[in-house]
Amino acid sequence: MARGSRTSLADLAGAVGDNSPVERLVAAPSNAAGQMPLKDLVANPRNPRDDLGDLANLASIADIQLQPVVAVTKRAYLALYPDDAITARYVVVNGCRRLAAAHEYGRTDLSVVVNDEIARDRVTLISASIAENVDRQDFDVIEEAKAVEALVRECGRGDEAAARLHRTTAWVSQRRALLKLAPELQTALRRGELAIREARNLAQVPMEQQVARWRASLDKKDKGGRGSGSDTPRPESPARVITRAIADFDAKPEALADALKTHLGDDGVARLVALWTA
Repeated sequence: MARGSRTSLADLAGAVGDNSPVERLVAAPSNAAGQMPLKDLVANPRNPRDDLGDLANLASIADIQLQPVVAVTKRAYLALYPDDAITARYVVVNGCRRLAAAHEYGRTDLSVVVNDEIARDRVTLISASIAENVDRQDFDVIEEAKAVEALVRECGRGDEAAARLHRTTAWVSQRRALLKLAPELQTALRRGELAIREARNLAQVPMEQQVARWRASLDKKDKGGRGSGSDTPRPESPARVITRAIADFDAKPEALADALKTHLGDDGVARLVALWTA
């Protein structure tokens, strides 16, 4: 990707090597910025996200990058995690989705801010990784809970982790409690079929009783959905309808098609088909 004749930090580093002025600069507490080729960048192996999700909303990065990614040098990262296999010059801490989108959509370089200060210790690095993702709609709550748990382990105390994230101690405790849910309930929470408030209550129940308690609650809600004197049941959420249709797909494949069309509309179905056939 042409960037004119200006010499970039990545060009200097490639020409001079690991002992170049660039390497000494980015190891300093102050920030350094420049265009870096993708071959010099690797995503944080300890990124709290299990899945980078749909990158379609980042397709414009092929033409323009609105926000730089934040990275640390290989040297600074390996000082914290010497057993991790890092071969690139820089480890992206904030902007892993932008890095993935750059690869996906044919970009050859990215604007990068290199700041080894965020790799001064593990707690700071984990906090920086979490801060990018907390409260994002595509960052599911179980990923969030796992990230918070990792930070608490490094800090040694929940209140210190809360201070790092600028959250309350209660919020940290509530997120950690979600990891006590049975796997089936964690999946339901990720799909939006189980509310966080209800999940927190179920997490206080012995794991072997949680699923039965949840199903009993669903049955009660279904029965309670009938208004006084009315025989009209409360409509099911789209997530539950689609989930049931997937479970019955072998017997009734048309049910899934109907559920998706109802939930997505004609335009949404057309986009989905285009993605499948691309």
